[in-house]
Amino acid sequence: MSIFGSIMSKIFSHPAAAPAPSAPSASSDSAPAAAPVPSAVAPAAVPDGVPAAPTTASPVAATAPAPPVDVAAVLTGMASKNPEALHWQTSIVDLLKLLDLDSSLKSRTDLAHELSYAGDTSDSASMNIWLHKAVMTKLGENGGRVPDDLKA
Repeated sequence: MSIFGSIMSKIFSHPAAAPAPSAPSASSDSAPAAAPVPSAVAPAAVPDGVPAAPTTASPVAATAPAPPVDVAAVLTGMASKNPEALHWQTSIVDLLKLLDLDSSLKSRTDLAHELSYAGDTSDSASMNIWLHKAVMTKLGENGGRVPDDLKA
């Protein structure tokens, strides 16, 4: 698994990554609404001779995107249970430590290559700043809700 894949897995599969209280009620509302709509549409579509419309609508409703994971809330919760004072909001090293992942220079260099870092990997300070923002941005692109101040 890629390093970024490991980061995503640790955050998105964490028990605190469960949808926010408002999201389940929206999902609950959507699920019952989705079931009656195809049933209501199916009888109307059958006489029209277009049974494919309800069949197509049903899978689309079933594959609605999952609510975004609140990345900051998950990480804040993890940090509150960690005995070490980790500054995951600004430090890629601390973020990796919080997720119990390898935070070595080699691992961070590999992550930089994975995320297409174009800078000099021997300038670890610049690379680390870029990595933190790139990871947060990619988490946002992959289903995470990340505060704007943590993204690039």
